Amino acid sequence: MTSISGASGFRLTAQGGPLRFEELGALEPSAGEVVVEVAGCGLCHTDLGFAYGGVPTRKPLPLILGHEISGRVAASGSGAESWLGRSVVVPAVIPCGTCDACNAGRPTICRKQFMPGNDGDGGFATHVVVPSRGLCPVPDALPDGTTLEILSVVADAVTTPYEAAKRARLGPDDLAIFVGTGGVGGFGVQIAAALGASVVAIDVDPARLELMSKHGASLTLNAREMNAKELKNAVRGHAKATGKGRTGWKIFETSGTTAGQQTAFGLLDFGAELAIVGFTPDKVDVRLSNLMAFDAVARGNWGCDPANYPGALELVTSGRVAIAPFVEKRPLSELPDVFEAAHHHKTRLRPVMVPER
Repeated sequence: MTSISGASGFRLTAQGGPLRFEELGALEPSAGEVVVEVAGCGLCHTDLGFAYGGVPTRKPLPLILGHEISGRVAASGSGAESWLGRSVVVPAVIPCGTCDACNAGRPTICRKQFMPGNDGDGGFATHVVVPSRGLCPVPDALPDGTTLEILSVVADAVTTPYEAAKRARLGPDDLAIFVGTGGVGGFGVQIAAALGASVVAIDVDPARLELMSKHGASLTLNAREMNAKELKNAVRGHAKATGKGRTGWKIFETSGTTAGQQTAFGLLDFGAELAIVGFTPDKVDVRLSNLMAFDAVARGNWGCDPANYPGALELVTSGRVAIAPFVEKRPLSELPDVFEAAHHHKTRLRPVMVPER
């Protein structure tokens, strides 16, 4: 067993409270664990829920948040020595691998799962201790513009919509509609296009829609300028023009807002499938009978099965999904300011916090 000394990070002391920079002391991985030297950690909407939105972490505060982690394995416990020195993406949801849910092929609902920044300290630090099971290896050679730091967002913002697309069996005959094209939806649009679907992107931010028109969306719609009926008619016209989505639209709610979820539910049509990918703690008023009337399906997914991470990463390393235009790297020392800016909707790109070496 090896250990790491000199680690440090930002702990959330209480909901709505300060992020406090602390020295963490020596980090010693147990059997089956590794210490990852953090290259980058993305700031997710869920982190804001933990910090400001009244969403409790499973391990009581104080806690280091951050579940979108990439880095290099710097130390290992027994049984995990083969990971030493390797570049990895850490899954945001790490199942135990042995429980009934895991054995039934439902690892994302494993009740013994470990989520960094929720069940234990996360990645807004120089180093983090995580289980070695499910780690996703990163190739040494990466395409131009792709760095290990920005690959941190693969851990959630890329893999979560990828899992939703796989469950929806998204393919070349489909019409995919993404409501919300921020951190998660922006990658979802690209994933759907890479899988051959015709993609409609819906948002309230013209700049985001302009970006999506260059990265996979064949139609962009501003929900601030159109009512529910106009949105649905526009999608119908696009479906007719493209000949896709004839047996049911695939709708992905990726905004994590009440307005976005109401918009997505309002787009239900005959045979549609609705995937709830974004999260909000707020209640949403919808008429569930629409599912019956349209013979439609609604489902959610909690993260992504670690077994599917390599497929999502390959879309990035092959150039079919771009990350760089959708993220901004910030020094870890600026985390408190970045949290405040994100909380007040003053960030357009997904922040990736990079520890200073």
